[in-house]
Amino acid sequence: MRNTITKSALLATGLLLSVQSLAEPTAEALGYTCAGCHGTNGASTGNAIPSLAGLSEGYLINAMNEYRDDGRLSQIMGRIAKGYTDDQIESMATFFAAQPVHSNINQQFDDAKARKGEKLHKKYCESCHTAGGTDPEDDAGLLSGNAVLFMKYTLADFHDGSRSMPKRMNKMMKKALKKDSNALDNLTNYYGSAK
Repeated sequence: MRNTITKSALLATGLLLSVQSLAEPTAEALGYTCAGCHGTNGASTGNAIPSLAGLSEGYLINAMNEYRDDGRLSQIMGRIAKGYTDDQIESMATFFAAQPVHSNINQQFDDAKARKGEKLHKKYCESCHTAGGTDPEDDAGLLSGNAVLFMKYTLADFHDGSRSMPKRMNKMMKKALKKDSNALDNLTNYYGSAK
């Protein structure tokens, strides 16, 4: 009798563990799958990979869907995003949106270019990227404090057409570049200068 009870308990434990392993991963567990590149809880410390911490859910969901559907240029993210379901993407977005915004403050930037970039931002970018690009609820994306190289390459991708952009952004970027041929570099320094 004791042997039967022990075997039954072991079988029940095995079944329970099997069912748990089939369960959907938690939002936190899904978020940790991004830590190798984007930092713990989405707080990147590198200068080429953006932080995800504190970005709006809408922005994160849209970005992951664009990567997954090959609508956004990427070297790696397009392949990674294809492995997630809609529900998993929403869970990750909820997880990262709940984290405190992380600014990468250990970056090199040119102060004179940053001052020029601030003026350009106020004139051409502020209507969509509010509060100097610092508003995490901004579905246009958080710019301020982001990885400098990421910002540089992203703006270059928009400019050369590798990545599509809204009509208004295209119009404003053309105006900014007409005003200042180094506008993208100056803006990158401004966004990278955030504390």
